[in-house]
Amino acid sequence: MPGNRGLTPIFRAVGAVGMLLAGLFIAGVVFPLSSQLRRNRITRGWSRLLLRVCGMRLRTTGASLDPQLAAEGMAPWTLGRLILANHISWIDVFAIDATIPSRFVAKAEIGRWPVAGWLVTLSGVLYVERGRRHAVAAINHKVRERLHAGETVVVFPEGTTTDGSTLMPFHSNMVAPALELGCELWPVALRYTEDGAPSDAAAFVGDMDLVTCLWNIFRARKLAVEVALLPPLRVSAGETRHHLARRARAAIAAHLGLPAEEPTPAPAPDDADKPPAVASAAASAAQ
Repeated sequence: MPGNRGLTPIFRAVGAVGMLLAGLFIAGVVFPLSSQLRRNRITRGWSRLLLRVCGMRLRTTGASLDPQLAAEGMAPWTLGRLILANHISWIDVFAIDATIPSRFVAKAEIGRWPVAGWLVTLSGVLYVERGRRHAVAAINHKVRERLHAGETVVVFPEGTTTDGSTLMPFHSNMVAPALELGCELWPVALRYTEDGAPSDAAAFVGDMDLVTCLWNIFRARKLAVEVALLPPLRVSAGETRHHLARRARAAIAAHLGLPAEEPTPAPAPDDADKPPAVASAAASAAQ
């Protein structure tokens, strides 16, 4: 009924607030008493429910994950994996977490935000101190430790968000730990569709504020997010992190049907400083 359609965004907004409150309880009470494996399982379930509450369907395509890896995101008996993904929205983080629980790299300022900073910190985000002389070396050390422990680490190497119709150049600094350890590097392609057609309903770009982005998601009809797990990149002898980053970008571009050539990056976008794009800052700091 038309009247019910008008109320749907309101119901979704109320549900999202409820999920936030539940997340605060979980992060503050449950996580401190839980192992990393259990926290990862909880994060995956919570992220899946959040997508559903927001009216979004999750589609996982490409390589199939081992059930245990999909549930826990880590294998302590082996090296971890580094995911390089394109970046469209703040909700990318939850779409990936709903597929494979991961650690994300984020700017240190996020840890000082009210409420959201607390949630992010307790979830185990790896912070990079932008502006510090040795910031890249410090964050790469943290990433290397997590990969060595068998965890999944996610970087958004574009350093900003797009509306999904283009793919910015990939910065390669965060690729170094995976190259040094010889662990798997996974390109992951994210795509949003609405009733089967490409959609920018979830995009968080330009001067858009968070409330507008949320409302666009809440009022979208049949919104879906695809998380495509592309084949891991095999590292050739003598291959550099720059070449690996370009190969990851090419694989994602091919899957999304986007041009393979790299556009000229815009100067210092403001997008990377927006609160929800929590994982974009690492690449920005590495430029």
